[in-house]
Amino acid sequence: MYQLIFLDRIPESAAINETVQALKSARQPKWLSGFVNGVLRAMARQRASLPAPDEAAAVLSHPAWLVARWEALFGRERARRICWTNTTLPPLVVRVNTLRISTDDWLSLLRENGIACERGLFAQDGVRIDNFQGSVTALPGYVEGFFVVQDEAAQLVTQLLGPFVSGRYLDGCAGLGGKALHLAQMLPDGGRVVAVEPSRKRQALLKENVERLGGPEVAIHGVTLQEFAGQPQGGFAGVLVDAPCSGLGVIRRQPDIRWQRSLAALQGYQNRQRELLSAAAGLVAKGGLLVYATCSIDPMENDEVIGAFLHEYPEFSTTPAQEYLPDPARGLCDGKGFLKTTPEQGVDGFFAARLQKNN
Repeated sequence: MYQLIFLDRIPESAAINETVQALKSARQPKWLSGFVNGVLRAMARQRASLPAPDEAAAVLSHPAWLVARWEALFGRERARRICWTNTTLPPLVVRVNTLRISTDDWLSLLRENGIACERGLFAQDGVRIDNFQGSVTALPGYVEGFFVVQDEAAQLVTQLLGPFVSGRYLDGCAGLGGKALHLAQMLPDGGRVVAVEPSRKRQALLKENVERLGGPEVAIHGVTLQEFAGQPQGGFAGVLVDAPCSGLGVIRRQPDIRWQRSLAALQGYQNRQRELLSAAAGLVAKGGLLVYATCSIDPMENDEVIGAFLHEYPEFSTTPAQEYLPDPARGLCDGKGFLKTTPEQGVDGFFAARLQKNN
C-alpha cells in the first residue's frame, strides 16, 4: 500500500505482483493471496480519489511508546508535527563542494538543466531539490565532484569544529565520509584530516567519495575508534564523534526505524556512545575541540551522554554552538548551547555539542 500511494519509482504491477508472490512463496492460504491481490488492485485503480493521510494517521503510524515520549519531551502539538513530518517525503539535500564550484554556479547549472532547486534554509553550502526523481548520479556535476549528498543539519555539525587552524582533525566515526570531506573542504593550508572507519564496505565508499570530490588528502584508518586511540597518535586540534545512534531524527528518510527501536535499546546506544566519547577524550590536544553528534532527538543519547562525560572528564567544558554557526542556524540551539534540530524545522533531527579541552 505504501509503495502504491507514496512511491513513484516502483511500477504498480511490480508492487502488486511481488507482494502476492511473496505470500505464495510463504505458503499462505490461497484465499489470502487472492484477497490481497484484490485489495491492492482496487487501491491502484482508485488511487487518485483516495483521501490524503491526516494528522491522526501520522501519529498512529508511530509506536505508542515513542509518541508518548515525544509528547513528554516536546509537548503534544510539536510531537504531532514531528510525526506528520515523518510521514512526508524529504527533499534531496546536498552540500556543494566549493573546492570545485561555487554554490551559485552549481544552482545555475541545475536550473539550466530544468531542475528546480533553492539554497538551504540554514547551511551556507546547502542546496535543496524538492520532488527529485531519479538517480543522484544523474545530476549535473556528479562525476566532476561538484556535490555530495548531506542534510543541512549534518553540515552544521562539522562547522562546530571551527575556527579552523592548520592542524590535524579526526573524524572518529567516519562512515561514508560526508563530514570528513566537509572538514577537508574547510581547513586552511597545512590542515590534515584523519578518518576512522572499521567497516570495509564503508571504507571503499569513503575512498570513492574522496577521489570524486578531490581536495586535501584524507588518511583513512580501518580500525575502531577505541583501537585507534590505543595507539600513539598525538593530539588533534579537533575530534568529531558522530556516534552510532537510534536514528530517531531521520525516520522520514528511513521509515522502518520507528518499528525497530525501543526504550531499552536507547540505553544500549547510550552505553556505546559513552565508550566512544571516552576513547576520543585522550585524542584531543590541550585547548582542542571535541564535537559530539547524533542523528537522534532523544536526550538519553544526547544531553545525558554529555552530562555523564563532563562529570567524568572535568578538563572539558561546553562552549555555545550558536557562536560558530551561520546566522540563520543560531536559533536552532538551546539554552545550554547545544545544537538541536527536529524534522518539522525542515532538516533532519540532529544533536551536537561543542566541547573544549582546557589548556
